[in-house]
Parts: sequence; C-alpha cells; structure tokens
Amino acid sequence: MDKIVTNFSFELLIFQIMILLSIGLWIYCLIHILKNRFSKNDKIIWILVVLLIPFIGSLLYLFIGKKKR
Repeated sequence: MDKIVTNFSFELLIFQIMILLSIGLWIYCLIHILKNRFSKNDKIIWILVVLLIPFIGSLLYLFIGKKKR
C-alpha cells in the first residue's frame, strides 16, 4: 500500500525554479517602472515592452531602461 516515489525529476525542479525567477523578475521590473519617473511616454513604452515580451522585455529594461530614467 505504501509506495515510495523514487522517480524524482530534477529537470522539472530546475524548470519550476526558472519559471518562478522569471515571474519574480517580471514583477520587480513592473513595480520599478511604476514607481519611477520617465520622460515623455517612456513609462508607457517600457510597461508595454515588459508586458508583451515578459522575459526578454524584463532583461531589456534592466540593462537599458534603468539607465534612461
């Protein structure tokens, strides 16, 4: 009756950790964009980039957008 599960998927664990980090990065970037001031329509553009291209948009914001605020 008691079955011990020995089939542990390490790849699934890595995938889940990557997804959680990606979501955390996405939320961090959105909060950072909303809290800071940008010139003209840059805030709207960065929000759209981060929302429409979640992982790549977040990385772009971290490397390019943070410097332009």
